[in-house]
Amino acid sequence: MNWSKIVVAGVVGGIVHTLANWVMHGMIMGETYMKYPEVFVQEESGAHWFFVVGVVVGTLAAVLFAKTRNAWGAGLGGGATFGFYLGLVFFFTNMYPALTIEGFPYYLAWCWGGIDLIAYTILGAVLGALYKG
Repeated sequence: MNWSKIVVAGVVGGIVHTLANWVMHGMIMGETYMKYPEVFVQEESGAHWFFVVGVVVGTLAAVLFAKTRNAWGAGLGGGATFGFYLGLVFFFTNMYPALTIEGFPYYLAWCWGGIDLIAYTILGAVLGALYKG
């Protein structure tokens, strides 16, 4: 495993993953969240934390991708396949808010699952493009 390539792929993938989530959650779903003030109430936080967490997630995903590299196809397609399966894991964890937060609509859980599936597929494609093994 080439650790410098893993870190570079993870950092770039994490930034792209964060930007994809920002577009989907902030720009596409933003007005929907405003319809549920009883569910989505919180103090504003620093946007930099989203990038910090995104880089950590991207780097951890890059390590997992590098360790399982032989199981996936080459390039963007192989990375996207990895990201799709990783996204499926997170897809189903998005059902917990609907089960545990009063007033959380089920359709938002499905939206969040779809957003994770798309964002992790994008992350995987970036990893596949940048980490060749």
